[in-house]
Amino acid sequence: MKALKAYFVALVALWSTLALANDGERPLSISVGDWPPFFVESEPGQGTVARLVRDIFAAEGYKVEFHFRPWKRAYREAAIGQHNATAIWMHTADRQKDFIYSEPVMNERFVLFYRKDTPIEWNQMQDLANLKLGGSIGYSYGPEFDRAIENGILNVEWVASTELNFRRLLFGRIDAFPEEINVGYYILRRETDPQEARRITHHPEPILENQSFLLFPANEPGTQALLEAFNKRLQIFRENGRYDTYFETRPQASLNKVR
Repeated sequence: MKALKAYFVALVALWSTLALANDGERPLSISVGDWPPFFVESEPGQGTVARLVRDIFAAEGYKVEFHFRPWKRAYREAAIGQHNATAIWMHTADRQKDFIYSEPVMNERFVLFYRKDTPIEWNQMQDLANLKLGGSIGYSYGPEFDRAIENGILNVEWVASTELNFRRLLFGRIDAFPEEINVGYYILRRETDPQEARRITHHPEPILENQSFLLFPANEPGTQALLEAFNKRLQIFRENGRYDTYFETRPQASLNKVR
């Protein structure tokens, strides 16, 4: 009887192991901010970059669950090890104390959105000094923009979301605000009446062009293995052309992909 029981226990353990092996699922938790079309909590697949990151890890034997948070909370929770990573972030020196950066996931291009009936012209930050600008809480628009705020050159009113900035822009409460070009037009089409949306355009001069990254908490024991797995598979996706397929249907002017 004992031998039969031992055999049964061993068989159950084997079935469990095989099930895990067949599923190929080692769970991963990644904190993100809602940033359509790249991360969209309410849509199937949860956005372009969400699908890319999920598929990269799936190819390495992991199952990703994205946890949507306000940006600051997404950062804070990952920094203290509540998540295996957080996505996606531009490089800043202060983040290096908390995280290790992946290879670049994509390029971003931030531009100023404004109303067509009140056009703006600018070449340097000082040209924006007399404008009432909007900004989204938790965002950085790059070192130059941040320094201009710190030095009192720019007047920025911060709100919770890009949607609110578009509403404030349409109501004339701000003159312009920066946003990644694909994100801006996606939200404008999704959240705004088409006739109202036609009142808004963007300035061709970018506020910021930068790369963005997946961040892995620096002091967690599994970080190095996850980082290496992600970087390896991301490079494979680029080399075999699969990376490009995630961005081929972007409706706004083509997404600036990292190659």
